[in-house]
Amino acid sequence: MAEMNTKDFLIGTLIGGLVGASAALLLAPKSGKELRTDLNEQALLAREKTSQFTSNAYEKGNEWATYAKEKSANLAKAVNEQSHQVIDKVKDVTALTQEEAENIKESAEDLTAEVKESGEKIVENVKKEVDEIQANLEDEKVKN
Repeated sequence: MAEMNTKDFLIGTLIGGLVGASAALLLAPKSGKELRTDLNEQALLAREKTSQFTSNAYEKGNEWATYAKEKSANLAKAVNEQSHQVIDKVKDVTALTQEEAENIKESAEDLTAEVKESGEKIVENVKKEVDEIQANLEDEKVKN
């Protein structure tokens, strides 16, 4: 069974009213002049009601269109604000990550310099000890 919407109902009501009024006028025992006058009055009345229905439909349609525009504008504004907040947060996280990476790089460079310096000192100390051992060995050879 097909669903009946408001538009179909209003059209059906209007047509039913016109048919009923026409049938009542045609079946009533009146003279031709009276019948024409009644038909003209009913036609004018039907035209006025049709104009009222049309006017009301346009008003309601405009109200709903305005409402939909406002809601969609509000939704677009909210989405825009949320996206800007997300972008700002991503920028903040990126900046913090870059700063942390720079700190780690500097720490690694400092540690590398310290290890290199310590390694040079160790090599220097080992050379001194080797030189001392060689000197001691030579002194021992000379004594013997």
